Amino acid sequence: MKKVERINVIMRYINNRAHFTISEIMHEFNISRSTAIRDIREIEAMGMPLVAEVGRDGGYSVMNNSVLPTVRFTDNEIKALFIAFMATRNLQLPYLKSRHSLAEKLLGLISQNQQDDLVLLNRILLFEGTNPHNPDLLDLSDLPHPMLEQLIQILLEDRYLMVAVEEGRAIKHYPIYLLRLYREKSSWQIEGFDLSEEKRRIIPVDHLADVEPCPEKKRLSPKKIAERLSTKEEAFNLVLELGPKAIAQFKKYHPLKMTISYTNPFQTTAILKTFLNIHHPGELAEITNWLLFLGADIKVREIPKEVVEGLQERASVFGK
Repeated sequence: MKKVERINVIMRYINNRAHFTISEIMHEFNISRSTAIRDIREIEAMGMPLVAEVGRDGGYSVMNNSVLPTVRFTDNEIKALFIAFMATRNLQLPYLKSRHSLAEKLLGLISQNQQDDLVLLNRILLFEGTNPHNPDLLDLSDLPHPMLEQLIQILLEDRYLMVAVEEGRAIKHYPIYLLRLYREKSSWQIEGFDLSEEKRRIIPVDHLADVEPCPEKKRLSPKKIAERLSTKEEAFNLVLELGPKAIAQFKKYHPLKMTISYTNPFQTTAILKTFLNIHHPGELAEITNWLLFLGADIKVREIPKEVVEGLQERASVFGK
């Protein structure tokens, strides 16, 4: 049991008893005497009104049979929560209105001194994507696409979806089994298995017009979907060996679908294998820029000629 969880359970344990001892806590939670004493002291520091009873049979009791106090946070816990909220601003996260009300409640729970500390943090800390002219934690300017929360609510019950997607002036419907919902380059994406065409499909959440559970008759079992995916995986057409400098660059940024495998115990060399869709101009341009970002500490085993042509074109621009 983790410490935070253990302390919460201990608080409820002792709140239901008129009297308890350190030995009882040790036996009940299988912890040492020193750990039990530290936990009791932390519980007292959080505001639970305990009275120590001296003597051979001494122990502790809850003052006047008090009920469990309102949740209290230490100064560092308040700062940790506040900074976590700050770091998620302008990311188009779902449930933003709920985060807004949660932040208001937290601010209402803390002391004036703690509020003053947070005001100062709000002035001096800026995260990527934060608007320096309006860094207000309670600002709702980064509301995500309205379909995102509806999508997540459905996913909690069912991963088989019928999605309506805006494609130009038309709306197309795709029955999919959702594999992942992820955020990349400031945009939420659905990666799913198209149950009709039996292939992977990436759908931007911004393009969704509607989403609902998929009809039963169109569904395949997860096992069959896994089998279809394994047989339809494209062959790798980009294979790179990475040295330590290229690995460092890879860790700074890489396309979401790409991973590397280390080839020595010291993790100073690695290999990257992936499939590039050479018929997608946007993906080719992105990969060209990213390969230049990796730098010269790479060795090419296999690469599409279209990517080579893109690199040569970029090199010719710099050579002029």
